Amino acid sequence: MIFDTHAHYDDEAFEADRDAIMEEIRKSNIKRVVNVGANLRSSETSIALADKYDFVYAAVGVHPDDANEVNEEGIERLRELSRNEKVVAIGEIGLDYYWNKDNADEQKEAFKRQIDLARELSLPIIVHSREAAKDTFDILSEKKAGDMGGVIHCFSYSPEIAEEAVKMGFYIGIGGVVTFKNSKKLKETAERISMENIVLETDCPYLAPNPFRGKRNYSLYLEYVVRTIASLKGMSEEEVMRETYRNACKMYGLEKE
Repeated sequence: MIFDTHAHYDDEAFEADRDAIMEEIRKSNIKRVVNVGANLRSSETSIALADKYDFVYAAVGVHPDDANEVNEEGIERLRELSRNEKVVAIGEIGLDYYWNKDNADEQKEAFKRQIDLARELSLPIIVHSREAAKDTFDILSEKKAGDMGGVIHCFSYSPEIAEEAVKMGFYIGIGGVVTFKNSKKLKETAERISMENIVLETDCPYLAPNPFRGKRNYSLYLEYVVRTIASLKGMSEEEVMRETYRNACKMYGLEKE
């Protein structure tokens, strides 16, 4: 069984064949998927998907690109959405300095406010961090975010930073990038950290693994991620699936099937 801990099936990339894709997933060995919000609108559509499909759960949150949504009204809306029984996390939240660093202060404030909301609701967080390692981990430390736990999604930093994240109480999210030939740091991270600290994710429709790089990603492609991690760790693919499934259930507070 495989647990896709981070997907965006509400994305317009799935508009034409979403129902068919979801039915294909239902019949596969992908047993659970968390659809992750990136702003208020996609948080709502993530819940709609979770309500429609029994194997889908939702996370609600505002990505740093839309940090301006995190005002009093935005926080209250996220609080309301979190009352849905299939909401399992606050996310994706964090910092992204790759596209825009001019609004760093606004991003930091939005990140902190959503961590506070996660603490209030006793939910884990899904952390997006791109070219913002120091500020991200400074805030996680300041806010004692490891108390709630969660995942550093689409991990892109060094193995040493991964080890620090694990010490803080976070899982490391690994997806299609680990299959890329130029993903030396992520391969080293996967080798170094314990399997009990790794979860699988697609971030679909983005970041499809080899041999589908550049195409639309979806959960069934996680078998290529499993295969790569198994090779790096010297484990069987069945062990990788079993361990990461257990980790994801623990992280999101779900009973293991």
